[in-house]
Amino acid sequence: MDRVLVIDDNSSIISALSLLLSLYDIETLSAITPQAGLQLLRENPDISLVIQDMNFTADTTSGEEGRALFFALRELQPDIPVILLTAWTQLEMAVELVKAGAADYVGKPWDDNKLVATIKNLLELHELQQQQRQSQRRAQQAREQLQQQFDLQGIVYRSQQVQSLLEMATQVAHSDVPVLITGPNGAGKEKIADIIQANSSVKAGPYIKVNVGALPEELMEAELFGAEAGAYTGAGNKMRQGRFEAADGGTLFLDEIGELSAGGQVKLLRVLQTGEFQRLGSSQTRKVRVRVISATNSDLPQMISDGSFRQDLFYRLNVIELKLPPLWERPEDILPLARAFLANSGKQLSPSAQQRLMRYSWPGNVRELQNVMQRAAVLTRGDTIEEATLALPEGAQAKIPEHSFEPSRELLEQTLANCNGIIAQAARELGLSRQALYRRLDKYGIPY
Repeated sequence: MDRVLVIDDNSSIISALSLLLSLYDIETLSAITPQAGLQLLRENPDISLVIQDMNFTADTTSGEEGRALFFALRELQPDIPVILLTAWTQLEMAVELVKAGAADYVGKPWDDNKLVATIKNLLELHELQQQQRQSQRRAQQAREQLQQQFDLQGIVYRSQQVQSLLEMATQVAHSDVPVLITGPNGAGKEKIADIIQANSSVKAGPYIKVNVGALPEELMEAELFGAEAGAYTGAGNKMRQGRFEAADGGTLFLDEIGELSAGGQVKLLRVLQTGEFQRLGSSQTRKVRVRVISATNSDLPQMISDGSFRQDLFYRLNVIELKLPPLWERPEDILPLARAFLANSGKQLSPSAQQRLMRYSWPGNVRELQNVMQRAAVLTRGDTIEEATLALPEGAQAKIPEHSFEPSRELLEQTLANCNGIIAQAARELGLSRQALYRRLDKYGIPY
């Protein structure tokens, strides 16, 4: 049963409210002085809402007593919704307190139906906020626990998608099975590879990174597997050690694995199966022990259908697949990442700049966000980065498609809870107008 605290020096008002709320299975606690009301709130932390008068001393109409009580309540429980009972003489004061965070004000005499509807909505919202805070606390505890147990290489995130991915990455880090990291360019696949290597059983060994897509096709096999002197044009008289040999006893990270040539795929498959390979131009079989982590932004199943990527190699690489979503699919990470990129600059983002970051689609993902923050920090003379300085494109390509960026119910509820139910603030955080936010709340049946 919900519990509501009524603080009013008029016993008739207390009785009327208690009777009214009892009809809706809402329990009422009451106090006739601010001091008694505050004490009841201290003793009953399960109180979900407070209805308070604005004056408690006879012949006093200024509302100052109610103002002092409101801020004392907020100091005691910052998130508890407060409804102000006002006479017309305290209307201006009530409006001021609503701007300061009061949930609503109700004039005397009140309309029972409207008051009950308001109270029910606030109680539902308060329960939702409590659930969201508990969820956020659990998520924060999970992040802290993961950070304590593993070396996360300074990764910055808030989203559950990345949390789940990191839990899997750290779980498989100690095994020697190949891991395939998939996701768009700039999303942070290399950072995930770094985390796997840092928590692996071979973390003390060499860690070699190869951008397969940056290697000329004619040199790709030589780079990966080595080459004997004179094995190819331009090789000269020197033997070339391949990346697999250099990574022996450690980890080899193959970025853009989808760009590997057909010949390179055959040799890579053999290394994964047996640990054996041959240098280009040599018949001598060499053996290494290497943990292979690969990454790609390519659609490997489609490439298999097209005949440009070996299916057997795909299955070898894809023993464990870690899917890193694009930045626009995890908007909770945008502002924490932006602030982290600004940490050494002493600059901060204006509210409008934050809204712009949240509205942008980030086709270049985390890498693009980092570049934008670095540029904005250099171009900003003062301490605050404004929206215009971000210089983000306004074209259709830069905007998040409505079907993609439509706020989910979870994001709406979380943002509303974070803003203590204040619609204007929640709308600013989401980059929406208040009317647009109201429409979405109504769509999902979220109380406000």
